[in-house]
Amino acid sequence: MAKAMEALGMIEGKGFVTLFAATDAMLKAANVEFLGWDKVGSGIVTAFVTGDVAAVKAAIEAGSAEGSQYGEVTSVKVIARPHGDIAKVLPATIVKPSAK
Repeated sequence: MAKAMEALGMIEGKGFVTLFAATDAMLKAANVEFLGWDKVGSGIVTAFVTGDVAAVKAAIEAGSAEGSQYGEVTSVKVIARPHGDIAKVLPATIVKPSAK
């Protein structure tokens, strides 16, 4: 990644509309950066955001509440100060090239 993430937030839900509503709420609720999303399979999709720990926690809370109004939010997670190698398990569309 171009720079170390302070926190990584993830919301997983069933259906694109659920994820779309959750992502919109996350971006409106806190100063976070949307990294992207991934289609897991069987209708399950995951959105990824980054920012400072408090902002990511607030975004995930807001996104989970909003997404739950439109469908099923299956999982949420905030990882504070993720290890630099975490980029290896993120979807390729999310990983930004390292600055050299």
